[in-house]
Order: sequence, then C-alpha cells, then structure tokens
Amino acid sequence: MTIRLATRASRLALWQTEHVASLLQRAGFATEIVPMQTTGDAVQDRSLAKIGSKGVFTEELELSLLRGETHLAVHSAKDVQSSIPRELELLAFLEREQVNDVVLSYHESFSLDKPGIVLGTSSTRRKAQLRRYYPDATTAEARGNLQTRLRKLEEGQFDALVLAYAGVHRMGYEHLVRYTLPADRFVPATGQGSIAVECAAALPEDLKSQLKAALDHPATHTCLLAERAFLHTMEGGCSIPSFALATLHGGELRLHGGLISLSGEEYVEEIQAVPAAGDAHALGVSVADAVLARGGREILASIREHRG
Repeated sequence: MTIRLATRASRLALWQTEHVASLLQRAGFATEIVPMQTTGDAVQDRSLAKIGSKGVFTEELELSLLRGETHLAVHSAKDVQSSIPRELELLAFLEREQVNDVVLSYHESFSLDKPGIVLGTSSTRRKAQLRRYYPDATTAEARGNLQTRLRKLEEGQFDALVLAYAGVHRMGYEHLVRYTLPADRFVPATGQGSIAVECAAALPEDLKSQLKAALDHPATHTCLLAERAFLHTMEGGCSIPSFALATLHGGELRLHGGLISLSGEEYVEEIQAVPAAGDAHALGVSVADAVLARGGREILASIREHRG
C-alpha cells in the first residue's frame, strides 16, 4: 500500500519527511508526501506566545489523520503539544540528532561577549536563557522558516541567530555556526533533535507495528517519553520557558528538567535518574513535580499574569 505522509511545506519539514519516506521505502512501503500549511506557518507577524502556541505547527496535519486523508504526520518532536487527542497516537520517534542550540552568524569573528549584540530567536525558552547567561545581549523576534531567518540575518536585522543544531545540520548550514551552546546550561526544549511520527489510533494494529518497526528508535523513544511526561505535568508548551533533556547512558535514564522566568532571573532545575528499564513516564512526572514544588508554580503564575 501507499503510505501518505502529512507534513509542513517548509524545506526543513520536507527534508524530515523525505527521510521518513526513505526509511519506509526501505521496509517495502510506497510513499506519497502531502505538504500542508499550518497556522504557525501562515501567521508570521506575531510571536508564537501571542498566537497561542498549542498545536500551531501540528493541528492541520492532525486533522488530515483524523479524516483519513493521510496515514502518518511527520513533525519536529519539539513542536508536538504536550497533550494530543485520544484519537491520535505518537507512533515513533526517529533517532535523535545532536540536541544543542547553536549561534549562527555570517561574521567569522562574531563574539557573544560583545555588549549590545542582537540575537534573533522565536523561542521563549532561548530568550530567557540568553537573558540569564548573556545579559548584555538583546533578543529580537525571528519568526519564519530557516531560510527566511537567514535572509533577515544577512540583511542585518540581527547580529546572530540562535537555533537548534538539528535543523541547521539537516539544511547544510553548519559553516555558519560560531558557538555551540552547552546543553547543561542551555538545556533544550522537550524533543529537540528528534522527528516524531503520529498516526490515528484507529489505524490497523498490524500496520502500526510494521510502520513502528521501520521508523522507531527505542532509546530515543524512551527519552522522549520522560521529557513529554515532564512537559505534560508542567502544562507547558512553546510559550512557556521550560526545558527537559533525558539521556540513556550506562544503564541509567537521567532527566534534567526545569523552568526559567521570562527575565532569566528566576531558575528552577531538577535532575533525577532511574535504571534504564525503569518507568520513563514516572520519571518525567517526578522531575516536574519537584520543579513545581520548588518555585516553578510561582514562575508559571508570574508568566501568565505578565501575559494577561
């Protein structure tokens, strides 16, 4: 049968979907790619926080699954909202790319320590982390696909861009990377670096098992279960500056999660670990509960009050 793949129409989204298609073809499936425009792609004059970030890059793709128009939807895992409808299922997570945030500039001599530099980013989390660790820098809204942001950078709207390494690497712009930000300070968003594949829960079980076998990376899936349980417990999304990174190493599943205020001044983090065969979901809930109990609730309340 031919597996129809729903995707955003950006170059990066299409690259990711073509990668999924190649894995399916290797497993014997024919594929068809179905590009779509999402709310997040259509609305470029407002920040994600202001357009209500819940599902802005996924909703249209998910509707196509529910209508039976497509079989799978391909997302950047960090764009998938913390709760998805019961009628849908996150079937697979592809092997994770390097998770770090990176700083891109056309100037080889660019320095993050230069006072007054303007850093472009559309991420609430990155803005808050930059305010904490580089208080002399200014952040500016940088919406649009990667090519649009790079054009704005070339035009001088920013001195540099702060982006996820995964997308930069997949699009071949590593030569513009001037800094790789350490993941223990600039802890990434839930799911950063992985591709998520979603389907309708009603898809036949034997087909789901074949598709999962072709696409899923079990270690990445375990890490994402922990991170997504953290995000769900925090009731977070793209508009909340939370962060979570799970790693599997030496027989241990470790989760580093936390929350930072919009100003970057207030910061709560928690690190916990369980055996690799332990309950990833329970680990995510435990880390989130600890963050909320140690000041996270107050930070969230402050953010919501600030936004009215």
